[in-house]
Amino acid sequence: MKKYRIKPYTIPAWVLPAIEILRPRERLPVATWAEKYRILPDTNAIPGPWRNTVTPYLVEIMDTFSNEDVEKIVFVKPTQVGGTSAMENMLASLIDQDPGPTMVVYPSDQLAERTVEAKLEPMIKQCKPLAARYREAESQRLQLKFGTMTVYLNGANSPANLASTPIRYLFLDEVDKYPGATKKEADPVSLAMERTKTYTANRKIFITSTPTLKTGHIWKQLEEADAEKHYFAPCPHCGEYIELVFAQLKWPSKDDVADNAERAEMATYVCQACGCVITDHDKGKMLAGGRWQTIRQGAAKPKSVAFWMNTLYSPFTRFSEIAKEFMRSKDDPELLHNFTNSWLAEPWEDTKLKTNAALVLERQTEVEAYALPAWAKLITGGIDVQENCLYWTIRAWGDYMTSQNIAHGQALSMGEIERIMNTEFIRPDGQRLVVSLALMDSGDQTEAVYEFCALNAEWALPCKGTTAMLSHYRLSTVNKAGSGANGMALVLVDGGKYKDMIASRMRKPNGRGSWMVYKDCDLDYAEQVTAEHKVTERANGKEVQKWVVKTSHADNHYLDCEVYAAAAADLQGVRSLYLQSQEQEAKKPAPPQKPDPPTPEENWIQQNESWI
Repeated sequence: MKKYRIKPYTIPAWVLPAIEILRPRERLPVATWAEKYRILPDTNAIPGPWRNTVTPYLVEIMDTFSNEDVEKIVFVKPTQVGGTSAMENMLASLIDQDPGPTMVVYPSDQLAERTVEAKLEPMIKQCKPLAARYREAESQRLQLKFGTMTVYLNGANSPANLASTPIRYLFLDEVDKYPGATKKEADPVSLAMERTKTYTANRKIFITSTPTLKTGHIWKQLEEADAEKHYFAPCPHCGEYIELVFAQLKWPSKDDVADNAERAEMATYVCQACGCVITDHDKGKMLAGGRWQTIRQGAAKPKSVAFWMNTLYSPFTRFSEIAKEFMRSKDDPELLHNFTNSWLAEPWEDTKLKTNAALVLERQTEVEAYALPAWAKLITGGIDVQENCLYWTIRAWGDYMTSQNIAHGQALSMGEIERIMNTEFIRPDGQRLVVSLALMDSGDQTEAVYEFCALNAEWALPCKGTTAMLSHYRLSTVNKAGSGANGMALVLVDGGKYKDMIASRMRKPNGRGSWMVYKDCDLDYAEQVTAEHKVTERANGKEVQKWVVKTSHADNHYLDCEVYAAAAADLQGVRSLYLQSQEQEAKKPAPPQKPDPPTPEENWIQQNESWI
């Protein structure tokens, strides 16, 4: 067989670089990519190349972004733990390795602009893979161009910018600082998430924030996640993996060390497993050996994973600083609120006025519905007007504002309300009482309420809720020309003050001064009366407390009724009922007094009157 000579083929020099460009790149996990390419600026606490060893707890959070099974990552964090840097690493990694339309949402447009200037552009220019793709000349202030993709930066205060252009990657930073939802628009978080629907098969959503309230965005995202993870670190003494909690941070008492600053400097962590003392010196080794543990999981393959940690894990914060901040904050509600959110990464709750349905049911007495307790001196009513029905309540009052609900329910007409409020109730001693005054909410069906109250003026008055009054209520007048109720008294009620009163008295044991309900009170009433809780919110740069429903669309009609009944009682002088009792006692004729027995001298004189 003839042998053929094969001429060696010489590959042109230009082909090899082309092949190298076309070669599929190795996909690195985010944490590995960051260590290879990320350079932190001089303004950072630890400038220079990114090192996972500094904040080892961020590794799994970042790498979860590379997990194809997970589409949503939630990070509930305190300040000073590197959460924002982790988000920046995820963003940088996808630009380099898996580009796609991306949006980053900040609380405001102004903050978005400052972040681009101070953080993102320096990161891009110092990172070689990103700098090579960056199209600075084509980019705009809030639109960064990278060859095959665009990063859109938006403020949550611009809803229109959140409702267009499909995106694959979504980053939501400090979501609890976003403006609240309005009646016209969905909330910013929902609007932004709507933009990822086109990419439901391969989208990625990262949400992070310091928490504010349990009803805030980040805490709701944590509760709704398929899995929740906390960081556990090995105790340097016993090796047991423990979760760092604030309750285990200890320092001397004021009796032992008077100066707070000195006490704070002596703060150490006491292991809950072995009782040994852990110092700041131990923290680095503990963090390095730590791991995220799942404390709650509702799906075999979670599509959303939430991570939670507090400031005790921060390598940038000493135990003494945490103790010092707590001592500074504990007696000031506003400062304590910030400490709870920003240091402990926990939602703020004002527990002083916390109520629940179980507490209402604990306030049951032995008095049956529609019966009066023996101490009752006054009966008032409250009526909440709805579009399709009327909720009502009737409450008995005694000395020291002792009270008990004796009846409540729903009525289908004004006529039914009239019959209910004119019902006679009988005390154990046979005395009959009727509702002295009932307040009817005039916020709905205003004209019909005015007309009803005008026809039943001897026991009914319209009312309207208001806020920021010095007093619990204030009398005004109906100013409606042409109305039969024009000039009639209108009661303005500060609902918040009465809800404070109800909540505080509800916590008193049954007896004098307590807020009680009848025997076998129904659960629906109990849930509605406790459907709200008092929270602290920031408005116009100040923190204000207000009552809000615990969950959206919760019914709170019976609570409104009880507020109106309490205001009606105030109008009837309920706070001075005990004085009437004292006056009656004073007016009672004194019992005849026996004369004092005669003295020995008087006896001698009486016996010897004839001598005189």
